[in-house]
Amino acid sequence: TANTSEGIPAQMRLGLLSPLYLRRLFERMGATYIKLGQFIASAPTFFPAEYVEEFQNCFDRAPPVPYSEIESILHEELQRPLDSVYEYIDPVPIASASIAQVHGARLKSSQKDVVIKVLKPGIEDTLVADLNFIYLVARVLEFLSPELERTSLVAIIKDIKESMLEEVDFRKEAVNMEAFQRYIEAMGFDRQAKSPFVYHHCSTKRVLTMERLYGVPLTDLDSIRSLVPDPELTLVTALNVWFGSLISCESFHADVHAGNLWLLRDGRVGFIDFGIVGRISPRTWAAMEIFLASFATEDYNAMASALSEMGATGNDIDVDSFAKDLQKIFSSLQELDTEIIVAAARSSDATAVSANVVVDERQMNALFLDLVRVSESYGLKFPREFALLMKQLLYFDRYTRLLAPSMNMLRDERINITSNKQTRRMN
Repeated sequence: TANTSEGIPAQMRLGLLSPLYLRRLFERMGATYIKLGQFIASAPTFFPAEYVEEFQNCFDRAPPVPYSEIESILHEELQRPLDSVYEYIDPVPIASASIAQVHGARLKSSQKDVVIKVLKPGIEDTLVADLNFIYLVARVLEFLSPELERTSLVAIIKDIKESMLEEVDFRKEAVNMEAFQRYIEAMGFDRQAKSPFVYHHCSTKRVLTMERLYGVPLTDLDSIRSLVPDPELTLVTALNVWFGSLISCESFHADVHAGNLWLLRDGRVGFIDFGIVGRISPRTWAAMEIFLASFATEDYNAMASALSEMGATGNDIDVDSFAKDLQKIFSSLQELDTEIIVAAARSSDATAVSANVVVDERQMNALFLDLVRVSESYGLKFPREFALLMKQLLYFDRYTRLLAPSMNMLRDERINITSNKQTRRMN
C-alpha cells in the first residue's frame, strides 16, 4: 500500500512482475520466452519503457546439445549418410543459442568450408505449444477485460507468433540470404560486400548449410587495419550496402551487431545471419528519409513532421512543441559517454595500437526510449519496423565512432541514403 511502500525500490514493490525478475525468469524458461523477451526489447511502442530497457539485456545463450543429437537430426533431415555429404563435421559447436546450434564442416564434393546451422531438437514443438498458450491467455484476458482490446494485445501476440515461427524455418532464412546476395550483385556491390552462399542440397527446414566466411568484426580496429589501409572506407561500404537494401531489396538485415557484420579477409564486408530481417513500407521509408535528413541537419521541425507522418493516429500534432522536445532529446546524443580504450600490442618489429569504443548501451537505449515516450505523449504510434531501423542506426553510430570518428554518416557525400538515386524495388 502507498503508506508502507514508500522508500522501497520499484523492482521490489512490483515483485514477480518487476522488469528485472521477469527478464531473468524468461531467460530460465527457454527458447520461447527468450525470443519473447527480445521482441519486447525491439518493440517500445507496444510495451512499457522500463520493460523494454530491461529486456535489452535478455541474452540468447544456451548450453550446447550433445553432438549425437545434432547428428541424429542431420540424418533425419538429409536422408542420406552424412559422410556422403560432408568430409567432416566438427563435433564442437561454434555457437549455441536457444533455438539453434552451429557447427563447422567441410563439403565432400567441393571441399569447401561451410557452417551448418541446426535447429535444436523439440524446439519447434515447444514454440508452437508455448505461443498457442500465450495467445489463448491473451484472448481470455481480452474477453474478461474488454478495455484490453484497445491495447491490441491479441494482435501483438499474433505478430510475435508469426515472427518467431518464421525464425525457426531455415528455408526462409535461406531465401532472405539469397535475396540479399542478388541485391548486392544487381547493385554492383559484389566486389565490396558478400553474404554466405547457401548449399541447398544439404539444407532443409531444420538444417541450413552455408558458405563459411572468414573475417573480423567491425569493432576489431587492430585487425581491420591489418586487412585494409583505410577502415573509414570499409564503414562507408557497409553503410551504402545496408542503406541501399532498405529501398532496393525485398528485406533488410535487422541485426547488424558486431557478430553479424564483418570485414572479410579479401577486404569485402560480410553480412552474416539473416534470421532477423525487416521489411519497410514505402510510406514509412518516405518519412524515414525526411527523418534522417533532418537529423543530419538538426532541423527539428522537419523531424517532427516526419515522425508525425510515420506514427500518425489521426490526432492534431503541435509540431513546434514536438520539435522543441525532440531537440532536447537529440542534444544529449553528443553527450553520450564514450570511452576509448587503447591497448599497445607488441610485435617483433613494431608496436601495434588497437582501439575499441565502449559506448554505454543503456544510454543509447534510453535515448531511443525517450524518443518513443515523447512521441507517444503527442499521440503517435510507430510501426515496429521503425524500432528495427533505429536500432541498426545505433549500431552504425558505434562503428562510426570507432572507424571514422570525424565522419557524419548521415551527411557524408559518399553515403547514399535517399531513394531518388536508386530503384525502389528490384525486378
